[in-house]
Amino acid sequence: MTTDTDRLDKQRVADRLDGVARDARALAEKLGLDPYDVHYWIVDHDEMNELIAYGGFQTRYPHWRWGMEYDRQRKQSRYLGGKAFEIVNNDDPAAAFLQESNALADQKAVITHVEAHSDFFANNRWFGLYADEPAAAATLERHAETIEGHMNDPEIDRAAVESFVDSVLCVEDVIDQHRPYADDAPECEGEPADLAARLDDLGLSEDVQRQVFEDGWAEGREAADEREAETDLLAFLARHGKAYDEEAGKAVEYADWQRDVIEILRREAYYFAPQKQTKVMNEGWAAFHESLMMGEEAFAGADEFVDYADHQSRVLNSSGLNPYALGKQLWEYVENTANRREVVERLLRVEGVTWRTFHEAVDFDAVQDALAPPDAIDSISPETLDALDRVDDRYVDHDALDRARGGEIDVARHPWKALTTAGLARRHYSLVKPRYRGFLRSISRAELERTARYLFDDARYATVADALAAVDFEAGWERMRTVREDHNDVTFLDEFLTQEFVDANGYFAYEFSRATERYHATSTDADAVKKKLLLRFANFGKPTVVALDANHRNRGELLLGHEYNGVAIDLPQAKRVLERLFELWGRPVALRTITTEVPERELERARRQGVEPETEEVGLVVRYDGESFEETELGADETAALRADAVDYDTTPADWPS
Repeated sequence: MTTDTDRLDKQRVADRLDGVARDARALAEKLGLDPYDVHYWIVDHDEMNELIAYGGFQTRYPHWRWGMEYDRQRKQSRYLGGKAFEIVNNDDPAAAFLQESNALADQKAVITHVEAHSDFFANNRWFGLYADEPAAAATLERHAETIEGHMNDPEIDRAAVESFVDSVLCVEDVIDQHRPYADDAPECEGEPADLAARLDDLGLSEDVQRQVFEDGWAEGREAADEREAETDLLAFLARHGKAYDEEAGKAVEYADWQRDVIEILRREAYYFAPQKQTKVMNEGWAAFHESLMMGEEAFAGADEFVDYADHQSRVLNSSGLNPYALGKQLWEYVENTANRREVVERLLRVEGVTWRTFHEAVDFDAVQDALAPPDAIDSISPETLDALDRVDDRYVDHDALDRARGGEIDVARHPWKALTTAGLARRHYSLVKPRYRGFLRSISRAELERTARYLFDDARYATVADALAAVDFEAGWERMRTVREDHNDVTFLDEFLTQEFVDANGYFAYEFSRATERYHATSTDADAVKKKLLLRFANFGKPTVVALDANHRNRGELLLGHEYNGVAIDLPQAKRVLERLFELWGRPVALRTITTEVPERELERARRQGVEPETEEVGLVVRYDGESFEETELGADETAALRADAVDYDTTPADWPS
C-alpha cells in the first residue's frame, strides 16, 4: 500500500532526475538519435520486481507464470546480488521505470540506456510492424480484464481457463514473426476437417466413411482448400481448432472465451516478437550509446564514474551469451568498418596509392594524427570557447556557444552542448580512439582490392592531406543508423560477424562430444561461430514448426512439420507440447520430424578409438490421440521434405580441429 510518505519520496527522486532526463534527451538527439518521447516513472524495489515479472507492464492477465517470475526475481535480488537496471517498453510515448533506491550514477546510466532503446523502437522496421497498433499498455490491460472476467464468470470453470491459457502458451511463439499482426483468423465454413468430424458424429463405420471419402467428392473438397504450410499456428488453431470435451469424448466448437484467449495471446505474441527478434541489436545499440554518453561524454560526473564503471562492468561481463556485450562489439565493428572504408576510399584516390601499394605508401601514424579531432573540439572548457570560432562551422552550435559565453550553459559540465551532431562525430571519431588505432592499418589486401574495384575516378587527390580533408567523419554513425533501421538479429549477425570480428573478439564455436560426454571448442572459423549463434536467434532460438494439414488422414487430424536444420528436436518436450495441442485441436495431432540416433555398438567403437560416433538421421512421425503416443518411421521422400533448404546449423566431427 502506497503511503503519502512513499509518494513524497518518489516525487523528490523524480524532481532530482527531471533535469537529468532532459539533458540525456538533448545529448541523444545531438548524437543523431530520434527517440520516441519517454515518460519516466519512479518505483520502489517491490514494484520494480513486479514490473520485471510482468514483462515491463503494470497489468497483465491472471496467470501463475507472473508469480513464479516475481519470486525468481525477488530471490535473485536478495540472495545473488541481482539488480534491476532498466525497464522500458515499446510504445509511443515509451514508458520507463527507475528504481527509487538506485544511486544517481545508476539512474543516469538507465536514462541514457533507455533513450537509445526508445530510438531503436522508433526507427527499427521490425518494431514498425506493430507501430499502428493501439497503445500497448492499454491493450494489455484490456486483455487482462477480459481474461480475468472469464475466470470470474460463474458459468466458466476457472481451472479450465487457466489450463487453456497454459496450452496456448506452449505454442505462443509459433507465429509469422516476419509480418505484422492481423486479425486474419475468422471462422471458416465447409472445411474438409469439419466434414470428417461430422461424419464421425453420425456414428458411421470406417468402411462407410472410407467409401464416402473415396468417391471423389470429399477429395475434391479437400483439394479446393489446399494451402501452403502455415507458420502462424495460433491463427491456424483459431480457424480450424476445437476444444476436446472429456464428457462427450469428442471435439466441440470453441466457446467464446476460448477464442478470446487464443486471439489475446496471439496479439501479445506479435507485440513481443520484435523484442525477441532484435535482442542483440537493441541491447547492443543501447549499451553503445550509454557508454558514449556516460563515459566518453562524461554524463557521469567525476564523483559518479566509479559507480558507473561498476554498473557497466556487471552488465557487459555477465556470464553466458551476453546480448549487451555481443551487440555493443558488433555496433563498434559496424562503425569502425564504415569509417575505415570512407578513409580508404579517399586514400586510394591519392596519386601513387593503389590497393597493391597501400600498406607501403601510407604513413599510418601521420594519418592517425590528421584524423584526430582539433584541440578546440576535443577539450572544451569555459576558457577555450574562443577557439571554437576557428573551427569548421559545421561542427559548432553557435546559438549554444553564445549562451555558454553568457553563462547560461555550463560547458565544463556539458561540453557537448556547444557542438552539433557533426561536431560530436568529429570529437568521437572511432578510428583515432586508442583501442582502435590499428584498425585502419589492419585492412586486408583482399578488402583493399574489393574497395578499389568499385571506386569512381572522378575525385583524385594530389596529396594524402587533401584526401583526408575530404573525409566524412559521420560515415560510421550514418551507417549505424541505416543498419538500425532494417536489420534483425539474424541478418545483423549474418552480415557483420566476419572472420575479422571473430578473431578480434576471441569468439569460437563448441560442440558436445558423445565420445567424451564433454563440450569441446571446435572452431574459430567465422562460419562455424555464426552457425552456432544463429541457432540461438533464428525463430527465437526454437525449432521451426509449421502446420501442414488440417485434415490429415482424412480424419480431421492436425499434421505439423518440423523444419529440420541439422539439430534434432527435443522429443520428450515435443510430446508434452502435442499433449497440450490435443486440448486445442480436439482431435489427434501428429508431428513429422527428423531424429538422430547412435547405435550402442557404434558408440562403443567411437569411445575405444577416441573419435566421434557416426549418427544416423531418421524421419519420424509422432502421433498423439489423447491417450497414447504412436511413433512411425517416415519414407525417404517425406523425410527429405522436412530438411530446411540450404540451412544447417550443425557441424560434424569431420569439421572439428584435431
